[in-house]
Amino acid sequence: MSLPSLLRLFILAAIWGASFLFMRMAANSLGPAVLIELRVGFAAITLFIFAMYLRKQLAFTTHKKHFFIIGALNSALPFLLFAYAAQTINASTLSILNSTTPIWGAIVGIVWSKTKPTKSMLLGLLLGLTGVAILVGQNSLIIDTQAVTAIVAALCASLSYAIASHYTKHAPKLSAFDNAHGSMWAASIMVLPLIFVIPAREIPSNEVMLGVVALGVLCTAVAYILFFRLIDDIGPTSALTVTFLIPLFGIVWGNLILDEQIGPNTLVGALCVIAGTMLVTGFIRIKPFLKRNTL
Repeated sequence: MSLPSLLRLFILAAIWGASFLFMRMAANSLGPAVLIELRVGFAAITLFIFAMYLRKQLAFTTHKKHFFIIGALNSALPFLLFAYAAQTINASTLSILNSTTPIWGAIVGIVWSKTKPTKSMLLGLLLGLTGVAILVGQNSLIIDTQAVTAIVAALCASLSYAIASHYTKHAPKLSAFDNAHGSMWAASIMVLPLIFVIPAREIPSNEVMLGVVALGVLCTAVAYILFFRLIDDIGPTSALTVTFLIPLFGIVWGNLILDEQIGPNTLVGALCVIAGTMLVTGFIRIKPFLKRNTL
């Protein structure tokens, strides 16, 4: 991996790690619906400006069904679930739970394609579940059942990302930029009615609004563009390593900006989830390790 690609990888992880910080800052005052409508709205407008600059036309009506499916599974639903969870649990925990997406992807793949899981996959799933259990135990001791419900919502958000990734393998073959652009407009349309059902609780402060703009423009629109550039440069498998870095930045931002405490349970839970994700995605394997130790 070249130095520019490595820098992009760390910048992307830092940006996506910060997204949970911004959601945590804004979720309680704006509520999930208004927060996410602003997020996807700002992202859609930003991507539209990029499209105008690049002279890219979006055939939205031609692929309307596809954009609404991917917009629901990859943006509207998971963003809303994470925003709901952000009202209760801290940014560090949210970023760790987000990294379970590849684990859910493996489970969806097993069910979808009826493939037999490998030993590495099974161990990875066990480690990932152990990490989640540690986080659930830690948070439930603090805020009882509210934390458990929030963690379940965050896990469902990660599951939605995993289903979206499997859907895209069979979806119409469009450019990554078009998928991002079209899905953000579709997500904006889907979330819009919810703001009348779940309105904002209070008028947001300037600090909150700056965070929401950063969430939409930086953590969504710009992050997507960075991610697609990484895929072009180093391929989808190497680009996936950003998943392992996001929790590290999520924990650091939560501690530095929101003064969230980093306890031993957070670190152990994060290590279990990251190790489980590495095993599930094949970045580390059991078999070669066993062979080296039986010589």
